[in-house]
Order: sequence, then structure tokens, then C-alpha cells
Amino acid sequence: MLSRPAAYDVVLLSGTVGAGKTTTAAALSDLERTEGRRHAVVDLDQVRLLQPAPSGDPFAHEVELANLRDLARNYRAAGAERLVLAGVVEDAREVPRYVAALCGSRLLLCRLTVDLEVVRARLQARHHDDAAALAWHLERTVELTAILDADPFEDVRINTTDRSPQSVAHDVRRAAGWEA
Repeated sequence: MLSRPAAYDVVLLSGTVGAGKTTTAAALSDLERTEGRRHAVVDLDQVRLLQPAPSGDPFAHEVELANLRDLARNYRAAGAERLVLAGVVEDAREVPRYVAALCGSRLLLCRLTVDLEVVRARLQARHHDDAAALAWHLERTVELTAILDADPFEDVRINTTDRSPQSVAHDVRRAAGWEA
């Protein structure tokens, strides 16, 4: 009888702006809470907020990794069995740095994809009162899609176009070994 590989204990939801990373993380959290599993959700955009960003690090990535290291340690000490992270990983060389920040946890890198027209609609709803922010995010979406498509390195890819967050969350859970 073949043994089943151990489930991942960290899911990192990556993808372009507007792909549904934060929304899927919330849906995953709802499912984990329903099962009574102690877990933590970390929006990586929030843990790297530093204005202005450090010189040479426009997205405060080093701050993000340092904060993630401390958050992961604290959540684990408080009994979190699983971590759900929402953020953008643009380069395969960064994956080992995330694993190190997570103290060697089993990390599933899940790229969420979405059709550009759906992203436009999501971003227009999010930035309806800020034309400059909308333009920047739309441009960044195209840029990130090109970067991520050029050299794919994710463990699993899930399309969120026309899908409910709960449906996507179930697919992520199956990929992570969190449900049959």
C-alpha cells in the first residue's frame, strides 16, 4: 500500500494583482475555522508596508521576509498548524527564502490566474475613485502576468475566472493535501 505524502503546512497564494489571492485566503480561513483547525492568514502586502520603501527595494521585500519570519514563529508558538499566505512571488529564486523565513515548513506555492477582463473589472471596483491607482495596478497586472508566464515555477496553478472563492479554496485545499 502506498503511503500518502505529508500534507503541506503552508500555502502561499501568488499571482497578479486582482487574481483573488486575499479573497481566496479568506475563503481558506473560513474552511479551516469550520474544521476547528488552528491556522493563521498573512497578507504579505500588509506586512511589508513601509513608506517610503527602502532604497533598492521598491516593494520592501526584505522587510516582508523579516516580518514573515517573526510572524510564522509567533503563530507556530501559539499553536497554528497551518499558515495561509497571500502575496506575489515573482522569482523562483525567492522560494527558498520564503521557506527559510517559515523555518523550513512544507510550502505549496499556488499561482492563481484570472482572465484580464475579469481583473479589469475587479480593479475598477477596487479603485473606482482613484484613476492613477487603477492605471498603475492595471499596468502592474500585465507586467506580472508576463513575468510569471515567462518562467513558471509554481507547484500548482488554479484559474479563478468565473469561480467562487469557496470553489477555488477547495481546489487549493486538495492540492495542499488538506482534504480528499
